[in-house]
Amino acid sequence: MKILLALFLLFSWVHFLFADETRSLQTNEVEVLYLESQNRISQEVAALYPIVRYELELDFGWTIDFRPVVVLADNTERFRSMTGSDVVIALADPGRNLIVLDTARVYTKPFTLKTTLKHEVCHLLLHRHIESGNLPRWLDEGVCQWASGGISELMAEPGGRGLANAVISGRLITIRALESFPQDDRNLVLAYEESKSFIEFIESTFGKEGIVSLLRHLKERRPIDESIQGALDLSMFELESRWHASLKTKYTWVSYLSSHLYTILFVFATFVMVYGFFRFLKRKKAYVDEEESDESRNQEL
Repeated sequence: MKILLALFLLFSWVHFLFADETRSLQTNEVEVLYLESQNRISQEVAALYPIVRYELELDFGWTIDFRPVVVLADNTERFRSMTGSDVVIALADPGRNLIVLDTARVYTKPFTLKTTLKHEVCHLLLHRHIESGNLPRWLDEGVCQWASGGISELMAEPGGRGLANAVISGRLITIRALESFPQDDRNLVLAYEESKSFIEFIESTFGKEGIVSLLRHLKERRPIDESIQGALDLSMFELESRWHASLKTKYTWVSYLSSHLYTILFVFATFVMVYGFFRFLKRKKAYVDEEESDESRNQEL
């Protein structure tokens, strides 16, 4: 994935720097690279960025003292081939303060341009204040989903159904294993869902200050285990165990069946209809056979 990402970013830069039709919209806060057909979207990005910046600075208490470059990708198929995934719609490269948006999909429900932009700027902000080696992927993605209202950068089925299935079937990925994310789309979606759920559990238990305190410890170059202990007064093992317990309470078989009640009723009704149809055919055949038998007896008489 990292190799594909690097190739994609390199390709994007070459494409935009050397394409004659490339345009640049620059403000004091952001630069947007776009094609003529994307003029309206570029204006929207430039207008939304100050709002996104203000909200993130308010959430984390950190200053965004950099000027990102936002590239508006114009070809979804090329974007997909370079990322190696059908579900990724946006990317951030903190080393270059670069964001790439697949503009054909950032308006697809539940996404909006603002939430997607905010998610990617959040990545840049976290990496600006915390060294990459001290920022595990689950925390990076979980916090950015939390900051952007629960929205990730994936085209995935809403509702956390993958997480519910994983809890019930006992196939949750451990938080330790999520220091880097899997590459196949199914487990990648689950990794995002778990990261979001874990951060939301921290907020529900310790408040927003719990998340911010954890990030401050990491900014001071403390290891993740030490940061969790210092910010939340729990070990990583204790925190993950409590999270698992909360998930098992939330996603029991009863709640799972309740959330899928309409689907279950629909399937049941379908089986009833099919059963009724075959019963009808059987009775019809028996009636025809009886009629033929009566006619045969009448002829003999």
